[in-house]
Amino acid sequence: MTPQVGTVGLSPSAEQRLLAAARAGDQAAFERLVETHRALLHAHCYRMMGSLHDADDALQETLVKAWRGIARFDGRSALSSWLYRVATNACLNLIKKRPKRVLPLDYGFRSDDPHDAAGPPLLESIWIEPYPDATLDAAPLDPDARFAQRESLELAFVAALQHLPPNQRAALIMSEVLGFSAREMADTLGTSSASVNSALQRARKIIDERRPEQSQQATLRALGDAELNRTVERYLQAMEQADVDAVVALLAEDASWSMPPQPAWFAGRAAIGAFLAENPFKYFGWRYSPVRANGQPAVAAYSWDEDRASFAAHGLNVLELHGGEITAVTAFLDVSRRGAGGPSFREDKLFERFGLPGELPA
Repeated sequence: MTPQVGTVGLSPSAEQRLLAAARAGDQAAFERLVETHRALLHAHCYRMMGSLHDADDALQETLVKAWRGIARFDGRSALSSWLYRVATNACLNLIKKRPKRVLPLDYGFRSDDPHDAAGPPLLESIWIEPYPDATLDAAPLDPDARFAQRESLELAFVAALQHLPPNQRAALIMSEVLGFSAREMADTLGTSSASVNSALQRARKIIDERRPEQSQQATLRALGDAELNRTVERYLQAMEQADVDAVVALLAEDASWSMPPQPAWFAGRAAIGAFLAENPFKYFGWRYSPVRANGQPAVAAYSWDEDRASFAAHGLNVLELHGGEITAVTAFLDVSRRGAGGPSFREDKLFERFGLPGELPA
């Protein structure tokens, strides 16, 4: 990853004018000043928290604390670095009050019984949530910087980060994503440079054991837009047509399929095929719409709702690829009620965050 910290969207002179006005108590100037950093700060909070909604809370706390402290900002560091330090500490405070975020592959259980997918979901707020790529669109980044930002938001990397103790997580993100020096990290975390370097060493060992050798951004770049679009379209059509064989043909031999908040997950073509035949394809009719999440291809799933006489928001399938094969599907679901024909899922609020409609017409 290429570290990315700096002023975005404002010339140095414009930033200095707004900064002087904000220090003097001009809230409108402060809001204009931090607006250029908002998207990247939100992404930083998401990496720390593993949750879209927790990132919202952390960003709000960051902006409140930054407004209260802007008069004391002495300008010895870049404004962006100062804001990231405020955001990091806001996240560390919230992490103390909230459960660790995980994915089913880390927390649930592997199953070969397709009926396990219809068991009771774990509704506690322990699950990592998907992140809309469009949230970064507000940040004026060059192509290399956007590549690095998306790489650091990939689902596997964010999931790996959640296995680190909070201070190690913060140090790794500040070092690998933001490009902070050991002294800057030590100042943020209230410790010594030696302690930070030791924490980084331990954190990198854990992360290297958990994240893939090749990032999804590198995989997608090698695949090319045309081949990626063909793969996503084939997946979309196979799912809409409830064609088990066609879906399985797109999967790697050791592919996984998980569905938070369901703890059960499936691995291998045979187990995934049996699950599809006995659960989603058995109970629902489907429509899908392509989208992007966590820097990865994804599709929004809509299932037929008899009461609405339309296809209603059901979940978001985030795809992980290697070469031309799908190696993992993480289907984020939100269970709200259960119908007689099987479980029913609604995820309208998440769909809204992704700029997607809550339902599609018949």
